[in-house]
Amino acid sequence: MKIEHVAIWVKDIDKVCEFYRKYLGGVVHPLYHNPAKQFTSRFITFDDGARLEVMHRPDIDVGIENVWTVTSLQSNTHRSANEKMRAFFRFLTSAVFHVEHLGFTHLSFSVGSKEEVDRLTQQMSSEGTPIVGQPRTTGDGYYQSVVLDPEGNRIEITI
Repeated sequence: MKIEHVAIWVKDIDKVCEFYRKYLGGVVHPLYHNPAKQFTSRFITFDDGARLEVMHRPDIDVGIENVWTVTSLQSNTHRSANEKMRAFFRFLTSAVFHVEHLGFTHLSFSVGSKEEVDRLTQQMSSEGTPIVGQPRTTGDGYYQSVVLDPEGNRIEITI
C-alpha cells in the first residue's frame, strides 16, 4: 500500500503551484474545473511519484486575514448577527490553522544533501519566502529547514 496523494485547500492555485514547481521541482498538471461545485484543482507530481493536489473553492476561505474581519465587524453595527457569527467562526478557524495543532502539520521534501538544504533555504529567503526554522540538525538526526509556502503551509526541506 502507498499514499496516493495529499491535498491542500488554497486561495490562489497558481501562486501555490508555482512555489512547488520553482523550488521543489514539481510538475504542475492542467487545471481541473467543476463549475457546478465551483471547484478547481491541479495535481503536482514529483520525481519519486509523490503527488500533491492543490484545490480551491471560493467558499473555503480559512486565512489569517479573517482575524481582521472580526475587528472590523465589532465596530460595524449594520452587519447582521449571522454575518458576525460567520466572521467569528472564520477568526477561530484561522487562529487554529496558523498555530501548531493536532493533525497534518507539514510536508517534507528530501533534496539530497545538506548543501542543497542550505542553498535552497537561502534562495527562498532571499526571494521573500518566510523561513520559520533555519537549517539545523534536529535531535532525531534530520538536517532540515522549515519554510512556509505562499499560503502558510509548513514545508520541511531535508536531506
